[in-house]
Amino acid sequence: MSVLSIQNLSKSYGKIQALNNLSLEINEGEVYGILGPNGSGKTTTLGVILGILHADSGSYQWFDGRYGKGHRKRIGAILETPNFYPYKTAEDNLSIISHIKGVKTNNYDQLLELVNLAHRKKSAFRTYSLGMKQRLAIAATMIGDPDVIIFDEPTNGLDPQGIAEVRQTLTEIAASGKTVIMASHILDEVEKICSHVAIIKNGNLLATGSVGSILSEDVTIELQAEDMSALQNLIESVPWMSKSKIIADRLEVQMENSHSVAEINKLAFDRGVTLTHLVARKQRLEEEFLEITK
Repeated sequence: MSVLSIQNLSKSYGKIQALNNLSLEINEGEVYGILGPNGSGKTTTLGVILGILHADSGSYQWFDGRYGKGHRKRIGAILETPNFYPYKTAEDNLSIISHIKGVKTNNYDQLLELVNLAHRKKSAFRTYSLGMKQRLAIAATMIGDPDVIIFDEPTNGLDPQGIAEVRQTLTEIAASGKTVIMASHILDEVEKICSHVAIIKNGNLLATGSVGSILSEDVTIELQAEDMSALQNLIESVPWMSKSKIIADRLEVQMENSHSVAEINKLAFDRGVTLTHLVARKQRLEEEFLEITK
């Protein structure tokens, strides 16, 4: 079931084209990552679909139009830095958010438990670390039990522990069946959290689909031999291996996933090439992203 349909959105700021005929389809239950370098149009996209910014052209529709103008009540969002009253507690701040949203709720303990802040619910917001502030903002987006949660760079500026905590929280929210839309420039974050991804650059959509379909099915092989020249010649003669390049003192190649590391090892042995290093790894989103955006 469609949650969000974006059709040919364009938006410019003077001579800068932030979005250029962007079209996306996001379905119920997906954890959808909008991935791109800084300045690629991610935040502009979120601003438009939340009604904060006006597009120059194009259109978008939430929930196939089922809720009309009331669709915004079914969406929770964090854009940029979360703002709360610094001297008020987590409970008090969530109560204020409930009032602003017009939602009657008293499940603050449950929300704070979800974001691992129950033990600090009586602490003033100003005493929180950056990661804790971000997790409280996530709890605030969940008030009113929205169908869709939107995050803009949710781990921006956090230390490794904060990143891990926010990632765990987002994973739990996604597992509950909510649709999550997340803009990020951090490849590892998208790869670990998202089921689907759209890669944009300079406002242009370069690729979209499930994370698995974006990633090449080929396997990356790292090779090293006593005679690197002989190894290079061997690889170039094998039709099911391609894209060879030397990184540091090792040869990195792409192997079709229908073949195995054992075949490479036997082939090298039969040709008299002594391997000193042989490691296989699946293609990562980072490599595919650099390939798509270069």
